[in-house]
Amino acid sequence: MTVLLFSSNLHAQDSRPNFIFVLTDDQSYGMMGCDGNELTHTPNLDQLAREGVFFDRAYVTSAICTPSRISIFLSQYERKHGVNFNSGTSVAPDAWKQSYPVLMRDGGYYTGYVGKNHAPIGKGGYQSGLMEESFDYFYAGHGHIRFYPKDVHDIFEGAEYDTQVEIVNEGAQDFLSNEHRLEGAVRFLDERPNDKPFCLSICLNLPHGAGTSTMQMRKSDDEIYKTLYRDIDIPLPDHYVAKADIQTPKLPANVLHAQERQTGYDYVDQPDTLKERVIRQMQAMTGIDRMIGNLRTKLENDGLDDNTVIIFCSDHGLFMGQHGLGGKALCYEQTTHVPMIVFDPQLPAVLRGARCNELVQTIDIAATMLDLAEIESPSTFQGKSLRPLLSGSGGEIRPYVFTENLWVTHFGNPRIEAVQDKRWKYIRYYENQRTPASLKLKVAKQMGIPVSKMLYGVHDNEIPVYRHHAESSLQGEEPIYEELYDLQSDPDELSNLIDDPHSAAELQRLRAAWKAELTKVRGEGPPKVLRYTVESEKNYKSK
Repeated sequence: MTVLLFSSNLHAQDSRPNFIFVLTDDQSYGMMGCDGNELTHTPNLDQLAREGVFFDRAYVTSAICTPSRISIFLSQYERKHGVNFNSGTSVAPDAWKQSYPVLMRDGGYYTGYVGKNHAPIGKGGYQSGLMEESFDYFYAGHGHIRFYPKDVHDIFEGAEYDTQVEIVNEGAQDFLSNEHRLEGAVRFLDERPNDKPFCLSICLNLPHGAGTSTMQMRKSDDEIYKTLYRDIDIPLPDHYVAKADIQTPKLPANVLHAQERQTGYDYVDQPDTLKERVIRQMQAMTGIDRMIGNLRTKLENDGLDDNTVIIFCSDHGLFMGQHGLGGKALCYEQTTHVPMIVFDPQLPAVLRGARCNELVQTIDIAATMLDLAEIESPSTFQGKSLRPLLSGSGGEIRPYVFTENLWVTHFGNPRIEAVQDKRWKYIRYYENQRTPASLKLKVAKQMGIPVSKMLYGVHDNEIPVYRHHAESSLQGEEPIYEELYDLQSDPDELSNLIDDPHSAAELQRLRAAWKAELTKVRGEGPPKVLRYTVESEKNYKSK
């Protein structure tokens, strides 16, 4: 393997800050002590919040794994980067060159990636090898790594532990040390250079259902994952509605085809199965919290704690039966509002433990790291640096937050666009005309077609469908349903004010803001993507 050569004009001892960026999966706002959860034990994360800045109004751009994670990498909205589970595309190498990991590495940082990768990069997507080659240290599995990663990914076979958080912790500790014991890790240098700052990305597959649903309380599991929280009463979420008790759906049946929802979310339908899943999520969060404590101890023992920025965030939230809903992809607060903590040892004392209510988004993370690393952000970035909010100079980052869902599929999800300010949110829904999953399943069984291929295989003819969905509202397509919420008086989005005459002025203002934000988010030119479909994979493997 070739060792990457850095610019010779860098100082022998680079004093720029190190970075550890931790991204969880399916973690809604409100699952830690520091954001209001009174049952889940997260002392290390709570301490991180007390010593850093907690962003109370942080939002994702798309509430689903792959587009959200690519948005974080590229600092772009999905409508700009053009990659989702249903897009039939992967990120083109030219676009990937402008990702924060590549830019940090090119800028003199020693880089690492540990955990889950759910972003198809390069020709052949997950099989391209471009992701692995983009880091000095890579210890991750593509797609879902589940609760027991060794069951599905060979790269983790050398880990001492069997459970996800603990394996990810091993990888992070290995990256920070100079021992590099983990044989499965892909390394371009034998040890971490002491004269270069580092940037470590830790991406988890928890508390996501692909992890919590596969928990088995094996003999090798830590006691956290066996007994913790099983001796307390677990309350149902606020506004929980069991499937059998739904009288008026949150969204009309012609907007959200709830009966086509992925069966993996059926646990929300009954209180008992819902509570079991909540327990597992709480256990996962406590495991993640312990990992954060281990990382901070390692940094302190190695004398790195006074120059390492730690950023903690989630890729999106998840419905747990609130309003009778399960899953994600919608643009409600439950799915788009996430926790974000930035701990910087150089924070002014007055900002330690501060709660910031400025509107920020996950696409701002890359711009913030580059800014603190004294690396210029490329013109392709749509996110903004949060450095002013971390230095005490303050100021508004953005007047509006724009969120979207382009994952319109046979699972009944509509296309959605939403714009909001600190108080008001406006949401637009568009018709879903896709063949329902129930019909596809019926045909698959009749014809002997593997269900996974029928439901999850994306073919070439899907690419223009996705592109049409991304462009049609810009070209004048009208919504089939709209919502307006006053988040100040109605934070749980219970009362739709779209027809309220007293809110007409706010509706008019937000409709204008929607059009302006949508145009800005889309930008100019086609997305920089490659074909990544069933057909292209066959061609790729045959060569």
